[in-house]
Amino acid sequence: MIVVAGEALIDLVPQGTGALAALQPALGGGPFNTAVALGRLGSSAAFCSRVSADAFGEALLDRLRETGVDVSAVQRGTEPTTLAVATIGTDGSAAYSFYVDGTADRLFSAPSALPSGTRAVSFGTCSLVLEPGASAYEELMRRASAQGVFTALDPNIRPGLIPDADAYRARFKSWLPSVSLLKLSQEDAEWLGGTPQEWLAAGPAAVVITRGGDGLTVFTADGGVHAVPGERVAVVDTIGAGDTVNAALLHGLAVRDALSRHATAALGPDGWRELLGFAARAAAVTCSRAGAEPPYAHELTD
Repeated sequence: MIVVAGEALIDLVPQGTGALAALQPALGGGPFNTAVALGRLGSSAAFCSRVSADAFGEALLDRLRETGVDVSAVQRGTEPTTLAVATIGTDGSAAYSFYVDGTADRLFSAPSALPSGTRAVSFGTCSLVLEPGASAYEELMRRASAQGVFTALDPNIRPGLIPDADAYRARFKSWLPSVSLLKLSQEDAEWLGGTPQEWLAAGPAAVVITRGGDGLTVFTADGGVHAVPGERVAVVDTIGAGDTVNAALLHGLAVRDALSRHATAALGPDGWRELLGFAARAAAVTCSRAGAEPPYAHELTD
């Protein structure tokens, strides 16, 4: 089982131009999208978070259940659901502003144990920024790694939520010894200010950098660098594309029985290019339709 730990929220997506354009609510949050994508790809997945008992929270859990994601590790709270207001650029790229004060997911507490059969845990986005929940997710990451569980991290930087950039960069570096697979966008890599080689030296077995339509590149601990081009597609928007990549990578590693540092390191050039190509195809499907709507397994078969 692959566990995804982090926030579930509501994206408010503008349906036109201008500050007063109508907003359409959509289910979202990087970890939530990753869990849904894993379920659609056919992986055994579970979601570990704290979700509001309000109507938005119920809708989020309903989507997870419909996708076959185990929600038994989800904590509930009476506080409201986090809201993210999206702005869509002319190229389909999405930027966000957040309404997070007093919301349910910020009060997440680390569970005493992960679901039975957990082979990997994925972390990232707002949940590793907003306290007090951020420290609880960090505790879970460190504990899972210490127990030999494969850990994946996508920081998915939201600068507007980070009050002290230097403190966050230092905290990010402190996570790396507990990370098996690091995935981040080119923009996130530039914001963090490090290099794949520096991050690999701190702990991960592999670092995957996404470059939008230009494709994906993996840097491995043995010095390997393997890249694939992006899949050409008419982009509607990029909401959830990076989350789909997370899921595709984890799903592909699970299928290859490679959810361990040793097995990940042993994939080799052909294995990595095949896996990255699969992730690129999955992300392209997500970009071809509005909102975070990752593909089902049958949409990626040749």
